[in-house]
Amino acid sequence: MSYSHKTKKGTLHQEEASSAAELIIVNKELLFQNQEKEARAAELVIANNELLFQNKEKENRVIELAFQNSEKEKRAAELIVANIELAFQNEEKEKRAAELIILNQELTYQNEVKDKFALELKQAYKKIRKADEYLKEHKKSLEQMMFMTSHRVRKPVANIIGLTGIIGDFINSPTQLKRLINYIKLSATSLDMFVTEFTSFIGELEKKGIAASDFTTQSITDDRDVNQRIA
Repeated sequence: MSYSHKTKKGTLHQEEASSAAELIIVNKELLFQNQEKEARAAELVIANNELLFQNKEKENRVIELAFQNSEKEKRAAELIVANIELAFQNEEKEKRAAELIILNQELTYQNEVKDKFALELKQAYKKIRKADEYLKEHKKSLEQMMFMTSHRVRKPVANIIGLTGIIGDFINSPTQLKRLINYIKLSATSLDMFVTEFTSFIGELEKKGIAASDFTTQSITDDRDVNQRIA
Protein backbone atom coordinates (compact mmCIF):
# COMPACT_ATOMS: atom_id res chain seq x y z
CA MET A 1 0.00 0.00 0.00
CA SER A 2 1.38 3.24 -1.07
CA TYR A 3 1.71 6.29 1.06
CA SER A 4 -0.83 8.12 -1.02
CA HIS A 5 -3.28 5.37 -0.61
CA LYS A 6 -2.69 5.36 3.13
CA THR A 7 -3.10 9.05 3.23
CA LYS A 8 -6.43 8.93 1.44
CA LYS A 9 -7.60 6.15 3.68
CA GLY A 10 -6.58 8.06 6.76
CA THR A 11 -8.30 11.12 5.47
CA LEU A 12 -11.41 9.09 4.80
CA HIS A 13 -11.34 7.70 8.33
CA GLN A 14 -10.97 11.17 9.66
CA GLU A 15 -13.83 12.41 7.59
CA GLU A 16 -15.95 9.48 8.65
CA ALA A 17 -15.03 10.09 12.27
CA SER A 18 -15.79 13.75 11.84
CA SER A 19 -19.10 12.94 10.16
CA ALA A 20 -19.92 10.48 12.92
CA ALA A 21 -19.08 13.10 15.53
CA GLU A 22 -21.24 15.61 13.73
CA LEU A 23 -24.06 13.06 13.47
CA ILE A 24 -23.72 12.43 17.16
CA ILE A 25 -23.92 16.14 17.82
CA VAL A 26 -26.84 16.47 15.43
CA ASN A 27 -28.58 13.53 17.06
CA LYS A 28 -28.00 15.05 20.45
CA GLU A 29 -29.29 18.32 19.15
CA LEU A 30 -32.31 16.57 17.65
CA LEU A 31 -32.83 14.63 20.89
CA PHE A 32 -32.62 17.88 22.85
CA GLN A 33 -35.01 19.53 20.44
CA ASN A 34 -37.37 16.55 20.68
CA GLN A 35 -37.19 16.72 24.44
CA GLU A 36 -37.87 20.44 24.26
CA LYS A 37 -40.79 19.78 21.89
CA GLU A 38 -42.13 17.13 24.24
CA ALA A 39 -41.72 19.54 27.14
CA ARG A 40 -43.49 22.24 25.12
CA ALA A 41 -46.14 19.71 24.12
CA ALA A 42 -46.61 18.78 27.77
CA GLU A 43 -46.80 22.44 28.71
CA LEU A 44 -49.29 22.98 25.89
CA VAL A 45 -51.37 20.06 27.17
CA ILE A 46 -51.28 21.56 30.65
CA ALA A 47 -52.05 25.02 29.22
CA ASN A 48 -54.92 23.54 27.18
CA ASN A 49 -56.22 21.75 30.24
CA GLU A 50 -55.96 25.01 32.19
CA LEU A 51 -57.76 26.83 29.40
CA LEU A 52 -60.45 24.16 29.33
CA PHE A 53 -60.82 24.46 33.10
CA GLN A 54 -60.94 28.26 32.85
CA ASN A 55 -63.48 28.04 30.04
CA LYS A 56 -65.61 25.70 32.14
CA GLU A 57 -65.26 28.09 35.07
CA LYS A 58 -66.23 30.97 32.80
CA GLU A 59 -69.22 29.00 31.56
CA ASN A 60 -70.16 28.23 35.16
CA ARG A 61 -69.80 31.92 36.03
CA VAL A 62 -71.88 32.86 33.00
CA ILE A 63 -74.57 30.40 34.07
CA GLU A 64 -74.35 31.65 37.66
CA LEU A 65 -74.49 35.28 36.51
CA ALA A 66 -77.45 34.47 34.28
CA PHE A 67 -79.17 32.82 37.26
CA GLN A 68 -78.32 35.79 39.46
CA ASN A 69 -79.61 38.19 36.82
CA SER A 70 -82.79 36.15 36.57
CA GLU A 71 -83.15 36.25 40.36
CA LYS A 72 -82.46 39.98 40.33
CA GLU A 73 -85.12 40.47 37.68
CA LYS A 74 -87.56 38.42 39.74
CA ARG A 75 -86.70 40.45 42.85
CA ALA A 76 -87.06 43.66 40.82
CA ALA A 77 -90.47 42.52 39.56
CA GLU A 78 -91.46 41.57 43.12
CA LEU A 79 -90.28 44.96 44.35
CA ILE A 80 -92.32 46.70 41.67
CA VAL A 81 -95.40 44.73 42.70
CA ALA A 82 -94.64 45.43 46.37
CA ASN A 83 -94.22 49.15 45.64
CA ILE A 84 -97.52 49.21 43.76
CA GLU A 85 -99.18 47.42 46.69
CA LEU A 86 -97.61 49.84 49.17
CA ALA A 87 -98.73 52.80 47.07
CA PHE A 88 -102.27 51.37 47.00
CA GLN A 89 -102.19 50.77 50.76
CA ASN A 90 -100.93 54.32 51.34
CA GLU A 91 -103.75 55.68 49.21
CA GLU A 92 -106.23 53.58 51.18
CA LYS A 93 -104.70 54.81 54.45
CA GLU A 94 -104.97 58.41 53.26
CA LYS A 95 -108.60 57.81 52.29
CA ARG A 96 -109.31 56.26 55.68
CA ALA A 97 -107.50 59.13 57.39
CA ALA A 98 -109.60 61.65 55.45
CA GLU A 99 -112.76 59.71 56.32
CA LEU A 100 -111.72 59.64 59.99
CA ILE A 101 -111.14 63.40 59.93
CA ILE A 102 -114.61 63.91 58.46
CA LEU A 103 -116.12 61.53 61.04
CA ASN A 104 -114.30 63.30 63.86
CA GLN A 105 -115.56 66.64 62.61
CA GLU A 106 -119.09 65.23 62.39
CA LEU A 107 -118.82 63.77 65.90
CA THR A 108 -117.48 67.08 67.20
CA TYR A 109 -120.39 68.90 65.57
CA GLN A 110 -122.89 66.39 66.94
CA ASN A 111 -121.36 66.68 70.42
CA GLU A 112 -121.60 70.45 70.20
CA VAL A 113 -125.24 70.18 69.11
CA LYS A 114 -125.95 67.68 71.92
CA ASP A 115 -124.28 69.97 74.45
CA LYS A 116 -126.31 72.88 73.15
CA PHE A 117 -129.54 70.88 73.29
CA ALA A 118 -128.65 69.60 76.75
CA LEU A 119 -128.13 73.18 77.91
CA GLU A 120 -131.41 74.26 76.32
CA LEU A 121 -133.24 71.32 77.89
CA LYS A 122 -131.68 72.13 81.24
CA GLN A 123 -132.79 75.73 80.92
CA ALA A 124 -136.26 74.59 79.81
CA TYR A 125 -136.42 72.25 82.81
CA LYS A 126 -135.53 75.12 85.12
CA LYS A 127 -138.24 77.24 83.51
CA ILE A 128 -140.76 74.42 83.89
CA ARG A 129 -139.84 74.01 87.55
CA LYS A 130 -140.17 77.74 88.06
CA ALA A 131 -143.53 77.71 86.27
CA ASP A 132 -144.59 74.81 88.48
CA GLU A 133 -143.62 76.86 91.51
CA TYR A 134 -145.68 79.76 90.13
CA LEU A 135 -148.64 77.44 89.61
CA LYS A 136 -148.33 76.00 93.10
CA GLU A 137 -148.18 79.50 94.53
CA HIS A 138 -151.16 80.49 92.40
CA LYS A 139 -153.08 77.47 93.62
CA LYS A 140 -152.18 78.31 97.19
CA SER A 141 -153.38 81.88 96.65
CA LEU A 142 -156.67 80.62 95.22
CA GLU A 143 -157.13 78.37 98.23
CA GLN A 144 -156.37 81.33 100.49
CA MET A 145 -158.91 83.44 98.56
CA MET A 146 -161.55 80.75 98.96
CA PHE A 147 -160.79 80.57 102.68
CA MET A 148 -161.05 84.35 103.01
CA THR A 149 -164.30 84.41 101.07
CA SER A 150 -165.90 81.61 103.06
CA HIS A 151 -164.90 82.97 106.49
CA ARG A 152 -164.39 86.72 106.42
CA VAL A 153 -167.34 87.48 104.14
CA ARG A 154 -169.83 85.05 105.57
CA LYS A 155 -169.69 86.35 109.15
CA PRO A 156 -170.37 90.11 108.50
CA VAL A 157 -172.96 89.25 105.85
CA ALA A 158 -174.70 86.90 108.29
CA ASN A 159 -174.56 89.59 110.95
CA ILE A 160 -176.08 92.21 108.63
CA ILE A 161 -178.80 89.80 107.54
CA GLY A 162 -179.56 88.87 111.12
CA LEU A 163 -179.58 92.47 112.34
CA THR A 164 -181.78 93.67 109.48
CA GLY A 165 -184.17 90.87 110.39
CA ILE A 166 -184.63 92.07 113.96
CA ILE A 167 -184.28 95.82 113.45
CA GLY A 168 -188.04 96.17 113.07
CA ASP A 169 -188.57 94.80 116.58
CA PHE A 170 -186.68 97.72 118.04
CA ILE A 171 -188.16 100.52 115.92
CA ASN A 172 -189.66 102.15 119.04
CA SER A 173 -186.44 101.84 121.07
CA PRO A 174 -183.95 104.37 119.81
CA THR A 175 -181.19 103.15 122.11
CA GLN A 176 -181.43 99.53 120.94
CA LEU A 177 -181.98 100.67 117.39
CA LYS A 178 -178.83 102.78 117.56
CA ARG A 179 -176.93 99.83 118.97
CA LEU A 180 -178.16 97.60 116.14
CA ILE A 181 -177.21 100.21 113.58
CA ASN A 182 -173.73 100.38 115.11
CA TYR A 183 -173.48 96.59 114.82
CA ILE A 184 -174.57 96.81 111.20
CA LYS A 185 -172.04 99.59 110.65
CA LEU A 186 -169.26 97.49 112.22
CA SER A 187 -170.16 94.51 110.03
CA ALA A 188 -170.32 96.74 106.94
CA THR A 189 -166.98 98.32 107.86
CA SER A 190 -165.48 94.86 108.36
CA LEU A 191 -166.93 93.80 105.03
CA ASP A 192 -165.58 96.96 103.36
CA MET A 193 -162.13 96.35 104.79
CA PHE A 194 -162.26 92.83 103.52
CA VAL A 195 -163.37 94.04 100.10
CA THR A 196 -160.38 96.40 100.02
CA GLU A 197 -157.98 93.67 101.12
CA PHE A 198 -159.57 91.21 98.74
CA THR A 199 -159.32 93.67 95.85
CA SER A 200 -155.64 94.18 96.61
CA PHE A 201 -155.17 90.42 96.97
CA ILE A 202 -156.93 89.82 93.63
CA GLY A 203 -154.66 92.43 92.03
CA GLU A 204 -151.56 90.59 93.29
CA LEU A 205 -153.03 87.31 92.11
CA GLU A 206 -153.66 88.78 88.68
CA LYS A 207 -150.06 89.96 88.44
CA LYS A 208 -148.79 86.56 89.51
CA GLY A 209 -151.31 84.84 87.26
CA ILE A 210 -150.22 86.91 84.22
CA ALA A 211 -146.51 86.27 84.94
CA ALA A 212 -147.15 82.56 85.32
CA SER A 213 -149.21 82.50 82.13
CA ASP A 214 -146.57 84.41 80.14
CA PHE A 215 -143.79 82.20 81.53
CA THR A 216 -145.70 79.03 80.73
CA THR A 217 -146.42 80.23 77.19
CA GLN A 218 -142.75 81.13 76.64
CA SER A 219 -141.64 77.75 78.03
CA ILE A 220 -144.02 75.92 75.68
CA THR A 221 -142.69 77.96 72.72
CA ASP A 222 -139.08 77.22 73.70
CA ASP A 223 -139.88 73.52 74.07
CA ARG A 224 -141.44 73.45 70.60
CA ASP A 225 -138.33 75.13 69.13
CA VAL A 226 -136.05 72.62 70.85
CA ASN A 227 -138.17 69.68 69.67
CA GLN A 228 -138.17 71.00 66.09
CA ARG A 229 -134.38 71.37 66.10
CA ILE A 230 -133.94 67.90 67.57
CA ALA A 231 -136.33 66.43 64.95
